[in-house]
Amino acid sequence: MIYSIIGYYSLISGLCLGLILIYFSVKNFKNSKLLDSKILSFTFLQFFFVVISFLCLILSFVLSDFSNETVFNNSHTTKPLFYKIAGTWGNHEGSLLLWLFVLTLFILIFLVRSKNQPIKYKILTLVFQQIIIIGFFAFIILTSNPFNYIYPTPIEGLGLNPILQDPALVIHPPILYLGYVGSSIIFSSALAATTLKMINKSWAAHIKKWVLISWVFLTIGILLGSIWAYYELGWGGFWFWDPVENVSLMPWLALTTLLHCILVLEKRLILTSWVIILSITTFTLSMCGTFLVRSGILNSVHTFANDPERGLFILVFLFSLIFLSLIIFFFFHKTNKNNSESLFWLSKETSIIINNWFMMYFLSVVLIGTVYPIFLDVISSQKISVGPPFYHKLIIPFLIPFLLMMAIGPSLKWIKSNLENKVYLFSLLIISILLSFLIVENFDKNTLINTILISSALYLFFITLRDFFIKKNKNISQNIAHFGFSLLILSILFNNLFSTEIITNLKVGETFVSNDTKIVFENINQKQEKNYKAILGNFSVENPDGTTDKMLPELRIYNQPNIVTSEADIKTTLLSDKFIVINLVQNQEYFNVRYQVKPFMLWIWLSVLLVSFGGLVSFFKRNKHEK
Repeated sequence: MIYSIIGYYSLISGLCLGLILIYFSVKNFKNSKLLDSKILSFTFLQFFFVVISFLCLILSFVLSDFSNETVFNNSHTTKPLFYKIAGTWGNHEGSLLLWLFVLTLFILIFLVRSKNQPIKYKILTLVFQQIIIIGFFAFIILTSNPFNYIYPTPIEGLGLNPILQDPALVIHPPILYLGYVGSSIIFSSALAATTLKMINKSWAAHIKKWVLISWVFLTIGILLGSIWAYYELGWGGFWFWDPVENVSLMPWLALTTLLHCILVLEKRLILTSWVIILSITTFTLSMCGTFLVRSGILNSVHTFANDPERGLFILVFLFSLIFLSLIIFFFFHKTNKNNSESLFWLSKETSIIINNWFMMYFLSVVLIGTVYPIFLDVISSQKISVGPPFYHKLIIPFLIPFLLMMAIGPSLKWIKSNLENKVYLFSLLIISILLSFLIVENFDKNTLINTILISSALYLFFITLRDFFIKKNKNISQNIAHFGFSLLILSILFNNLFSTEIITNLKVGETFVSNDTKIVFENINQKQEKNYKAILGNFSVENPDGTTDKMLPELRIYNQPNIVTSEADIKTTLLSDKFIVINLVQNQEYFNVRYQVKPFMLWIWLSVLLVSFGGLVSFFKRNKHEK
């Protein structure tokens, strides 16, 4: 109980410090030199109080203090210590406290790392960031207090959702939040720079590191969530256009577009409006994700809460921030028309602008597919779900020119370019088309769209591979990221085209035989763990190449809460994953068995890591240059 009291009053103290920071910043803005030595101390003290509050919640979970309502709802004495700690942010209240922790940490780092920036710019960025921080303080204290008290104190807790009791889910939310919350610094900085008319090359070089690190964390966070869903939920795939998957993808698309705009602005004083709008859009989409997940509107395995009051609070807060940012944009931003018109049709910046439009189109498709079912439900009470066919039909045709432009763009020069000495662009395109045709023909996938898709992906792959060895003055971070992306697209295409699946119902001892695969359900075993008992299905799978795999999928029966989950067994090689999962058929002796062969799954994960590594290389390269 004592930790709950300390944690709660630490939140109150942090809120008061936020109000004090805004008051003194606004009051003494014209004499901002007087504030420069003080704001860092106050900001550190605010962060310190949030750390105390967060540690108090962790200790409450570790000690199984069931007088705390959040601990009671999300923990249990039999749960392993590892998952007790993870339970701190595996719920609505704790995850918001983690948001607040990262918000206060990032503004502190921003102030420390921006010593050479103008004082008024730092203070104004602090003010905008404190508006966001105060909003989250109020949200937590008024609607989502993680330190609510229960009396009399229960003997046992209700436990953590079993599907969240997984190592990937321990690190997935914090890393994802680092990406989400990083967009708040970009948002606050862009508003401050717009107000002070500082959107220029110098500001672009300064804010680029924040865009990069947020993008890297968001990319890795999405990757971890995708890996978790792949093996934990038994879906057997890497992406299913689940609404909450989409919610994380939308700010990533906006942030990727913003990163490329920042690179252009750093070279030339153009795209200033793009940069401001994308900074606002990225943060808005991150906040929208928070609203949709926590309002109970979305129906997903990922959602935390079902409380319209919480959703309404975030919605009002979000609209207030958008309204403030639009006022600042329209009243303070002046476009330099001379610079905006000086674009040659064949140049690197033109190719980036074209691909930006493609990215915005992809973002619009995902946004409509996610939000449209919500509006339809509100207007007509009709419930529909938008699945993969919708996204595939609208995205795939535009993915082809996007990949081609992405391949050609880095080969062009800034300001003005030409196609002299660019014969390799045409020769590699011909090679890609011929190779794609041979692949599709050989695997009996004779469709025009598949040939064109694989051709464009191979073209990007060959161009980026060539750049590692041939291109002079190469940008190694860009090469790594683009090569990783080309590998990702190729892996996804081959995975979709050449995956196989067998779904059947089997009793223990029965055998399923298809044209090239034999599945034998040999027996079942049981094992007892600390917080669950498991039924293991012992399967023997004979493959077309004559090899045999022993596979052990599980059914886990958790004691608190009492839930049955399916755990897939996955055999991973360089070329493919063999994936098997079982479920009980209700009121029968049969088990539903799903066996899949998924080509290039490992390369999907590795390619995303390559993309992230490219961003990290750029981040540290920039830091080295600054020093």
